[in-house]
Amino acid sequence: MLINLLNISKTIGVKKLYAGLNLTIQPGEKIGLIGRNGIGKTTLLGIMAGSDPDYSGNVEKRRSLVIASTAQEHHDVMERPVMEYVLENLPEYAKLKHVIDTSPDTMGDDMDKISSYTDALGRFGELGYYDIEEKVRMEFEAFQLPAERLSGPMSALSGGQKRFVELVKVTLSDADLALIDEPTNHMDYVAKETFIKWLEAAEQAVVVITHDRDVLAKVDRIVEMKGHGVVNFPGNYEAYLKQNGAATAKEIDTYENAQKRLVKLEKQIREARSRKAGWSGTADKTNPFMLLERRLSKERDELLANLKKPDFWIDQETIDTLQDKVVAKYDKYKARNIKLRTHGEHRQRRLLAVNQVALGYEPKPLFQPVSFDLAVGERLQIHGRNGIGKSTLIKALLARAGNRPAASRLLSGTMEVDPKTVIGVYEQEIDSRYLHLPLAAAIARVYTDHDVAVTDQKIKQVLAENLFDPVQDGRLAIERLSGGQKARFQLIAMLCHNPNLLILDEPTNHLDLPSIEELEKALSRYAGAILYISHDSYFANNVGGELVEIKA
Repeated sequence: MLINLLNISKTIGVKKLYAGLNLTIQPGEKIGLIGRNGIGKTTLLGIMAGSDPDYSGNVEKRRSLVIASTAQEHHDVMERPVMEYVLENLPEYAKLKHVIDTSPDTMGDDMDKISSYTDALGRFGELGYYDIEEKVRMEFEAFQLPAERLSGPMSALSGGQKRFVELVKVTLSDADLALIDEPTNHMDYVAKETFIKWLEAAEQAVVVITHDRDVLAKVDRIVEMKGHGVVNFPGNYEAYLKQNGAATAKEIDTYENAQKRLVKLEKQIREARSRKAGWSGTADKTNPFMLLERRLSKERDELLANLKKPDFWIDQETIDTLQDKVVAKYDKYKARNIKLRTHGEHRQRRLLAVNQVALGYEPKPLFQPVSFDLAVGERLQIHGRNGIGKSTLIKALLARAGNRPAASRLLSGTMEVDPKTVIGVYEQEIDSRYLHLPLAAAIARVYTDHDVAVTDQKIKQVLAENLFDPVQDGRLAIERLSGGQKARFQLIAMLCHNPNLLILDEPTNHLDLPSIEELEKALSRYAGAILYISHDSYFANNVGGELVEIKA
């Protein structure tokens, strides 16, 4: 046992996250931690790491356990050089480096100091730290980070680049337990494959928060957070789907049987009370109907205390294999999910055409010339390394559609966008003009910016359809929302003006599994055209379409 969480309970404000949560992690285990957005996954990693002491219960750890974890905030280290930040967070590095650097000038003939210096040199070598800076550079290149950024401050990095720095820090730590939060968001397919290979080869235990199905396919166990606790599913993603489908069908039956039992108990209690009143005996304590009422009432109260509607979700592929009777029950009780209203037009016509286009910011193009066109009803995936120019190409198309100049230069070829094309865009970063607005006000502004009339009632409806509390969540500033909540806001903004062409840039980042599937189902019903960038192979397989490779 590496770490054992016993009866963990935690509340943030009025929101209960955990109640009696129990979880044990064994050496070498690869665990995928999943659950609906906002359920407390990142908070649980903080409790394991020791950075969040505000909980009740016990956390037992193996003696001398070394934990490495990805940090979410970097306010205190923004001016720290990136290389220095990575090295200082490696286990024992700072302590050993200090001994090695200072001992030669101070130890003299002191045998204790000489022994400490010798031990530090040996330990430094055991941990592979003599060439650690070169290893950091190699990892940076693997995760698309320019080596020259290592000497610059953390403040010079984007949010995605800071995520990669955290990943480099953890993968080089050689800790007993690595805690990693959403590692593949912002990664391209090469970097993701690098991470997956590391995960498969890592000897240490790993707990990774992810809804990336390519990563979940490589874990040993999936731990799903639900109902203020956790449920364990041995095996990888495919095994989880089978177990979850069977377990959910059983839970539905148990829930329905409990409800039927409640109805029967209430009827029996009423009958006992009626007959109790007509009892002709001389003493209440011998009244059999009074005793029966007490027993039945106790059973009812215990059943009510433990009866709560489970958080049901079954993947669509499994649903297709279930009997109609089971599917009907699932539809009746399933967990609330986002409701995406997609329309688009049904008339076939070409919306855009790209012919031998090369773009750049200098005379040298970012990528080799590409050609494609897209008509109503068609899907097209743009594929390529990060930094190759995929987003630049999309921005140039949007500029052409809006009859405004693009930031990049058209070095060759032609781009045409039908003037009747209405584009909905899902971007990785939210426009800064919305960040300080409360969610409800931001939605109102999105509609206004697209010249679409909107009422307060409509805003509340949109909030509810996207799993927001229309009152409490509506008051939260966009910048304070979780990653998953921001993703749902992006979906609202993309669809508000009934577009006939959707452009999606890594739309599955931050979405939980049910929301990803709901997005995929909505896109399958969408009558317009879809142009997308995604390194989620499951998403690409489900959305389909032509593949256009962008190459240097």
